This record gives sequence, C-alpha cells and structure tokens, in this order.
Amino acid sequence: MNIIVSTSTVNDGNMSNGKSKIDDKIIANRSAFLTKNGIDINKTTKVYIVYSGDNYCRYHEVSNQHLGNGMFFDNDIDPADGLITRDINHALFLPIADCVGVVLFDPIKNILMLSHIGRHSLEQNGGHKSVKFLVDQYKSNPKNLLIWLTPAPGSDAYPLFAFNGQSIKDIIFHQLKTAGILLTNINDNPADTSTDLNYYSHSEYLKGNRPDDGRFAVVTMMKN
Repeated sequence: MNIIVSTSTVNDGNMSNGKSKIDDKIIANRSAFLTKNGIDINKTTKVYIVYSGDNYCRYHEVSNQHLGNGMFFDNDIDPADGLITRDINHALFLPIADCVGVVLFDPIKNILMLSHIGRHSLEQNGGHKSVKFLVDQYKSNPKNLLIWLTPAPGSDAYPLFAFNGQSIKDIIFHQLKTAGILLTNINDNPADTSTDLNYYSHSEYLKGNRPDDGRFAVVTMMKN
C-alpha cells in the first residue's frame, strides 16, 4: 500500500476562503494541487472545521458516498475534527493556516485518518484522542501507527498560554507519545509558518505581517 501525504504551499494558491460557497479560483487551486499529486478532486472529502459548540474532538468515518463533499461547498458535509477512511483511492483534504494537520496511518489494518489539531483541540487532548479513536473503533495498535505532521508556528509567535507558552508541535508530540505513538514513527515537517513565507499564516496576517490571508492544505490518500 502506498500512502500519499502532500502539503501545498503559497505557490499552489489559497485553498479556502472560509465561506459556504467556495469561489471558482479556490476550486481551481484545489484541483490543480490534487492533480499534481495524482488525485481527483471528485474522489476527495474535506475535513469541515467549525468552532461553534464545545467539542473539538469529533471524528467519523467517510466512505464513497462522501466523495467530493466539502470540495465545492463547505456545508455539504457534517462538521468534524478528523475523518477516517478505509477506502483505497479516497483522499482526505484539510485546509489549514496555524493549526496542524495530523495524518495517522495503520499499515496493518489499512486505515487512514486526517485530524485537525489546533489550540482548541489540544486543550481537550486532541492528539491523544485521535489515536484513541483508532484504538477504540478499529483496534489499532498505537505502536504500528505512522504519523505525518504539517508545518506550524513556533512558540515565539504562537505560544499556547494554556500550556505555559509551549508551541503547538511541543504539545502534539507530547500527546501522541502519551497515546503510545513511537517517536520514530512521526514524520514532521519542521517549517515554521510564522516565519516561512512558503506557507500561509492567519495569525501573522492578523498582526499585519502578511499582505494576504489564506490557507494551505494537506491531502492524504491510500493508493493501491
């Protein structure tokens, strides 16, 4: 089984406008980025993040009936903080700016998860809960799981005050480790989105340090 994990850059264009109707330019950006990775936008499902309510650790499985959901309209799929698929050639897609996209793959059971981990979910132990969901629902062994992390801001620009000023990545590593993940199985993209202009950063835009607001994206897929 081959696993595709790819992260877009600013050169690939903005991947989300935060509106229910996604404009044609963003759809074109998504399609071009996916095509570059051998993925069809119509065989892709988007992780739809919302910040209403008080639960930021919502995970559910998607199947072929969800193909294309969220790629053209944000509101045609239920909100989730992570999606799971057991289907080959079914891609999972997540636009992000300062949060982290965490890909979790069980090579024994061929189960793929894409989890959105940010400040809100970390405060609810989202790194640990993402792993626990796979353990509880699919009997995955944490020691078998392979992990990929997208870029994130460092603690200088984006300190987590609930965690004594540590960075998002610091806490993610800690929560994954406590869930039983082997550190040698974590593939980390160490780029700092607050300083690396290859990636969008919403927080840096709000500070006036970036001319454009936007989202880059991570996509993952099991490919036969």
